Amino acid sequence: MNKDMRIYIAGHGGMVGSAMQRCLQKAGFTRIVTRSHAALDLTDQRAVHAFFKETPVDYVVLAAARVGGIHANNAFPADFIYQNLMIQTNVIHGACRAGVRQLLFLGSSCIYPQMAAQPMREEALLGGRLEPTNEPYAIAKIAGIKMCESYNRQYGTHYRSVMPTNLYGPNDNYDLETSHAMPALIRKCHLAKLAERRAWEAIEQDERRYGKIPDDIREALGIPPAGALNHGSASKAPKLVLWGTGQPYREFLHVDDLASACLFIMQQPDAALAEVGRAASANPTGDAPSSLRPETCLLNIGTGEDLTIRELAGLVKDVVGFNGDVVWDTSRPDGTPKKQLDVSRLQRLGWRPALSLRDGIEATYRDYRQASG
Repeated sequence: MNKDMRIYIAGHGGMVGSAMQRCLQKAGFTRIVTRSHAALDLTDQRAVHAFFKETPVDYVVLAAARVGGIHANNAFPADFIYQNLMIQTNVIHGACRAGVRQLLFLGSSCIYPQMAAQPMREEALLGGRLEPTNEPYAIAKIAGIKMCESYNRQYGTHYRSVMPTNLYGPNDNYDLETSHAMPALIRKCHLAKLAERRAWEAIEQDERRYGKIPDDIREALGIPPAGALNHGSASKAPKLVLWGTGQPYREFLHVDDLASACLFIMQQPDAALAEVGRAASANPTGDAPSSLRPETCLLNIGTGEDLTIRELAGLVKDVVGFNGDVVWDTSRPDGTPKKQLDVSRLQRLGWRPALSLRDGIEATYRDYRQASG
């Protein structure tokens, strides 16, 4: 890739988009194009088409998306399917209309079938029933992958898709109503540590920065009611209450490693990507027939390693410095027993993550504390 290429990052303000911007700048790319949501609403087709008509772009990184945890997916299914379909359709079609031949689309490992064989290969896409909790989001993201495939077939474009595992890092969403597992766990442990120390002013500051602390979490942590923090004391020792049994396995990747992998994939010649695809197809696993066509360029991005949620909670507790108890609420669902990516295609190309899980969590927690003041 030429360092003078004009690369448009759709969604540069989010966790993934901002990591891509840092990565590209560090690698020496100088012509990065960005637009805030206020300047360009990606769900507005006319605005997106006008942007591509007026703005020269050589490569699109489509990182913009409506994302959230289980609660948010359950509460706002219409928003998740509508907004993601509109963003993807407008950006992919608008880019193609404007003659942009190269694009990278960010999918997600959570859109693989609920009971896909582990570790999950790229061929598992559309091979079974989706997770009921995030089905609208998954359908939208699968449509984005199929759009890239279809435009490659019909128009000869070079649109690539990637499937990241669970991500965490700077600019994550720490809202306890809508966040994913890792940011929610980091924030809960941090609040528990502050409650342990009766650091009420710091808790108020955290709430101003990262959003409201739900009443059930406030009660479990022994935090006095909002507005009374400076006048009361905790009624009990803080307890960290987490959903389920803690037995499901999950895989996690720092977002800076994701950005590194994305740039690595962007720089690969078509022939190299086609070769790893052929090598994978030559080693079938007995799964359902693949939904991938030769024009589908799809690569998993992850570490290839996982751990239980219970083990993750212990690690985050240790990094944050919370010394209290963890209580597992077994009345809450566990979710899928295991979700681990097969990253053999990416490994054959020569990419490996740089950060260990502990190092990544430590770096993320430093960012969290600095942002909260």
